[in-house]
Amino acid sequence: MTLTIVTACSSGGGFVSVDQKFGRDKTASGFHLVREGDTLYSIAWRYGLDYRELANANSISSPHIIYPGQSIDIDYTSAEASRAPVTTVRNPSKPRVPVAVPAPAKPKNGQLSPKTVPNGPVSKWQWPSDGKIIGQFSTKKPVNKGIDLTGSMGESILAAAAGTVVYAGTGLRGYGNLVIIRHNEKFLSAYAHASRITVSEGQEVKAGGKIAEKGSTGTDKVKLHFEIRENGKPVNPLKYLPKRKGGG
Repeated sequence: MTLTIVTACSSGGGFVSVDQKFGRDKTASGFHLVREGDTLYSIAWRYGLDYRELANANSISSPHIIYPGQSIDIDYTSAEASRAPVTTVRNPSKPRVPVAVPAPAKPKNGQLSPKTVPNGPVSKWQWPSDGKIIGQFSTKKPVNKGIDLTGSMGESILAAAAGTVVYAGTGLRGYGNLVIIRHNEKFLSAYAHASRITVSEGQEVKAGGKIAEKGSTGTDKVKLHFEIRENGKPVNPLKYLPKRKGGG
């Protein structure tokens, strides 16, 4: 087998998307080894999977506690994904010790409060920040799984809809400081490249509430990379966000 390595740098300074730089959809082994800071949601996000199917396939029940060193099957069958989750942990290679949770307000490694998740549609979406669109959603090369907005360092990033923070960290390469919010059973949104995150995992946020500040972590300029995913799949945020005056 020949291994081809493609670098992310371009001498011409052209646009290189997050997906081009770091977008491997599956690992060679078909399993993801949980690292410190991972959550079930961040793993599902990394591989473009529905977090509910991922939980079912790995027999992980709510509140979706995972452990460093645990193997998560990311190449499961539809039958595995459709079964009801049970409380046993799949692929136990040795006794697991959950990461200590110092306070209920800052749960770690997917240990979120088992709150009822709304089943209805997201009542209202709003723009996560001002700024000109400099990167459009695209399923063609260069792939862009969301949109990119300009901005200034430290400018507020707002929740595009009410929900629960299910990831706040730096574990996904190419995204820098990243926040992921679960809005209901189907929809999640993500906010990347922040200079500072102002919320913690498990925290409930209101639409328009401040969750982070714009920055350039994981990229070469100050901007906000914003994504919406439905059942684990990227969708064009412009289909959900309200129309802007002037179309910008």
